[in-house]
Amino acid sequence: MKKKHIFLILLAIITITVAINRISILERILPQAIEARFTGNYIETLEDGLHMGLCGSGGPMPSFSRSGPCVVAIAGGKTFIFDAGTNGARNFGLMQLDFSTIEAVFITHMHSDHIDGLGELSLFHWVGGQKKKPLKVYGPPGINHVVEGFNMAYSQDSVYRNLHHGEDVASIPGFGMIPVPFDFSGEKQSTEVFNENGVKVDAFLVDHAPASPAVGYKISYKGRSAVISGDTSKNKNLEMQAANVDLLIHSGLSPKLLKMMRDAAERVGNNAQAKIFHDVLDYHTYPYQAAEIARDAKVKHLLFYHIVPPLDAPGLKTLWIADAKRIFKNYTIGEDGTLISLPANSNKIEIIRDSL
Repeated sequence: MKKKHIFLILLAIITITVAINRISILERILPQAIEARFTGNYIETLEDGLHMGLCGSGGPMPSFSRSGPCVVAIAGGKTFIFDAGTNGARNFGLMQLDFSTIEAVFITHMHSDHIDGLGELSLFHWVGGQKKKPLKVYGPPGINHVVEGFNMAYSQDSVYRNLHHGEDVASIPGFGMIPVPFDFSGEKQSTEVFNENGVKVDAFLVDHAPASPAVGYKISYKGRSAVISGDTSKNKNLEMQAANVDLLIHSGLSPKLLKMMRDAAERVGNNAQAKIFHDVLDYHTYPYQAAEIARDAKVKHLLFYHIVPPLDAPGLKTLWIADAKRIFKNYTIGEDGTLISLPANSNKIEIIRDSL
């Protein structure tokens, strides 16, 4: 019995010693890790070129792993955000990107899942980037109301932050966003909306009725190009805009899985949810249709995003991509944090980060 007590006492001493040392080690290591987190800017590690990432790879459905739709383009030391879905701003930070580098935001359409993260993105740009001018947000008609609404919703918060942190950190002139609306005159199907320091952004019409107008975007920099579909049914204008681009970032919705979800909702009497699952089938592109666009437009690589449903359960990814992969081989099913590099004036396409 005495030996057993001695053993237990020794075990307790060893456990306490290890715990104390672990705390001591953590206290020495953590300050360095925290300092690295605040000084690191991932953009500085990238070679010159156009780099396209997903700060959100999902759609409107709740998901354990996919945030709302959000695409980031990195070019010339600046970042450009396309749509601002839920949690996109936080993922931008987790991707070790600097909020002070955000040059502009481009919205594809006014559905809630594409705009509901705008307030937080604007806040992080303002305080995290210590900006003295508001963030420019480009978009089709309706963008004025959206931006004004978010500015109003965050106006009281801006007062508190300015009082607490002062002008150096939370300068009132830098608060909020400025809408930059654009439209399509006559028969035009596309229009240039941004062209500065070698970065060019064109908006083009897609079909997401009744959400109209809805647009996609094409971004070009130093001989490299990428097209972002936004939400749309299969669209000929998008295929024209995507001709020979390096990277097509396209939304995808699986009709097979959505129909399963609709039927399940009907069986349990959830008629409202069943109707939504049915209705969304007619104004999105299916994975195999996006693959057909990539093939016919002679796209170099296809990156899927706005993935519906979010593929959280094992095996869903196989069903989701089954038809598409027979049509177009050079594809990636995007995750939050996926980052693809297109080095300047070259033909290289490098997946440099799979996920967060």
